[in-house]
Amino acid sequence: MQDVKLRAQELCKSFGSEKDKTLVAVIDHISMDIHHKELVVILGPSGCGKSTFLKILGGILPAGSGRIVLEGKDHGPELPRQVLRKFGFVFQNNNLLQWRTAAGNLKFMLETMKLKGPVWARRVDEMLDIVGLLAYQDVYPHELSGGMRQRVMIAIALACEPKLLIADEPTTALDVTIQAQILELMESLQKKLGMSIIVITHDLGVVASMCKKIAVMYAGQIVEYGTARDIFYNPMHEYTKGLLDSIPRLNEIEYKRLVPIPGVPVDMLNIPPGCPFAPRCESCMKICLKEQPPLIYGNEGHYASCWLENKRCQFEEKEAEGIV
Repeated sequence: MQDVKLRAQELCKSFGSEKDKTLVAVIDHISMDIHHKELVVILGPSGCGKSTFLKILGGILPAGSGRIVLEGKDHGPELPRQVLRKFGFVFQNNNLLQWRTAAGNLKFMLETMKLKGPVWARRVDEMLDIVGLLAYQDVYPHELSGGMRQRVMIAIALACEPKLLIADEPTTALDVTIQAQILELMESLQKKLGMSIIVITHDLGVVASMCKKIAVMYAGQIVEYGTARDIFYNPMHEYTKGLLDSIPRLNEIEYKRLVPIPGVPVDMLNIPPGCPFAPRCESCMKICLKEQPPLIYGNEGHYASCWLENKRCQFEEKEAEGIV
């Protein structure tokens, strides 16, 4: 527990009204540990609850139920506002103030948090220098490229020296080269400042070489969690396997056709009673449509929620015992 920076325990969050039959369970009993100086990536389709989950972890939204434990202290389902300075946020859209320069945007954030004086004035130059934009401090956002605007957002997020950086799709709408540069910058800053980072992204390929842990989300649940090596070389959930089959690989000796995942993401207003991925799964069994699958554990905390993996593990156990 002493190495755990942030712990989520059975977090749930719903929106809508049960009376009007519009209640949607966006987050469904999610648990996760974020360790000291760890970079965790959360993958999943649009609408699966990734952003809501991070907003709950960062204290922006309260959870409906569950607990958040920050540095060993249990705060219940909602973090108090006084701890928010321990977090830095990089949101999907670089919502910079267009009438302020790059340095002006950073100063405005510090002033909003009532951080003034010569020390914080120097911090503006320090942060812009860290992200490689010191020469552009007097430039307005519309004069910067998408990648440069995102660097300003990262500088703003890091200005108060957060212990945890939460980045919600920081590379959205950027080309692959700039995506790699932004993620490499975040990785180098993590090592330099000694912070933990949680990143939401759709792109498995971009984050493959930099992250330590990957959580795969689907329909408000974490369906698989493990190290990057586990996820890429020993996936346990059928959705994860589908993601891997749908991305190109440069190290393939022979041409391999990409296989898209059939169907569409589950309707959050009408989640099926069994495994939420079952309607799209080509290996779907009858039990998948009726009951939620149990968690199956592999090596070093690697786990997945899948009936097919459960069946495979049971067969291997019987085979080892000589029953089959």
